[in-house]
Amino acid sequence: MSGRAQLMWDERVTGYDFGPGHPMDPVRLVLTRDLVRAFGLDPALRLVAAPPAGESTLRLVHDADYVAAVRKASQEPASVAAAYSAYASYGLGTEDNPVFPGMHEVSALIAGQSVAAAEAVWRGDVAHAVNFAGGLHHAMPGSAAGFCVYNDAALAVARLLELGVERVAYVDVDVHHGDGVQTAFWDDPRVLTISLHEHPSSLFPHTGWPQETGGPAAEGGAVNVALPPGTGDAGWLRAFHSVVPELLSAFRPQVLVSQHGADTHVEDPLAHLAVTLDAQRMVAEACHALAHEHAQGRWVALGGGGYAVTDVVPRAWTHLVAIAAGAPLAPEAAVPEEWRHEVYARTRRPAPLRMTDGREPRWTGFEEAGYDPADRLDQAVLATRRAVFPLHGLLP
Repeated sequence: MSGRAQLMWDERVTGYDFGPGHPMDPVRLVLTRDLVRAFGLDPALRLVAAPPAGESTLRLVHDADYVAAVRKASQEPASVAAAYSAYASYGLGTEDNPVFPGMHEVSALIAGQSVAAAEAVWRGDVAHAVNFAGGLHHAMPGSAAGFCVYNDAALAVARLLELGVERVAYVDVDVHHGDGVQTAFWDDPRVLTISLHEHPSSLFPHTGWPQETGGPAAEGGAVNVALPPGTGDAGWLRAFHSVVPELLSAFRPQVLVSQHGADTHVEDPLAHLAVTLDAQRMVAEACHALAHEHAQGRWVALGGGGYAVTDVVPRAWTHLVAIAAGAPLAPEAAVPEEWRHEVYARTRRPAPLRMTDGREPRWTGFEEAGYDPADRLDQAVLATRRAVFPLHGLLP
């Protein structure tokens, strides 16, 4: 196995563009790629541009009529408004998912990067592979949702299963519930989906309750930690470490796929958690360590949400890439000056100066500190442990 990590990148993924004013601004992808380059990480990476996912690959997760609808709508976007009712059932032409020319092609391209990342890791070409343009975890088998057209995360997992992998763990730390991936593998005992997200009572997609634990053939295969709004670094890290490591140890995955939406950040405009870049970096480090501990190092890391597109997303995902490459960046590292100039030139916004928010997060686990039954964070963690841990032979 090569020691280098694989970074999936094709400039054309920046064509995933829902238009001016939409939160999913592709500048976040451009700035991330350029920050990775500015830090001199490219020599530690195997840079790969994979082909788009083909019809048979998309059909591993998505319905044939949905793929046909996406293809048709993206060829004739003007017709979608005229035939809104015909496309609305597919989640297309909505405020969240407006149609744009070439939507099918670029969505399939992003999916192709995640599928190729999974293939490379399973073949042993590299230990780790990153596609920060991916992590589009809301797309359902038959519809678009939440800025997501094709579910590249689910497609990567499905491709691993097609290749013969017997156990895949999917860990999603986006602020929104990873509902599309959970749905795709709801009744498949070969896949363990774990999602830590803001409580569904206060945030889209309003699913991901702790009682959602998988279908009859896969009880315990879905794990959901519903975090109270306002949860900060200490609570977020406590929740992660009180749920994820024990479940991975029990499940024994052969591959870990993780989704690193940066929208848990305190500055993100679309959600209500209060996590910093420093805690996000620590969770990326934890996923890396857990892949080595439980999955022979096989790790596929994806992007996801994140709408503070200059201050947060590029730094969070550059940390992720650097960790995967075995060249982690010091939090106090100065952001390269040339990149800061680029940020201003592209966005007319000032760029951050360092790769940190100036925090040194501290957290305690249940084992060390016990739990407080009056604390909302501890209540959320305990609800998940009580719902799922016994199904894996673990004490709640």
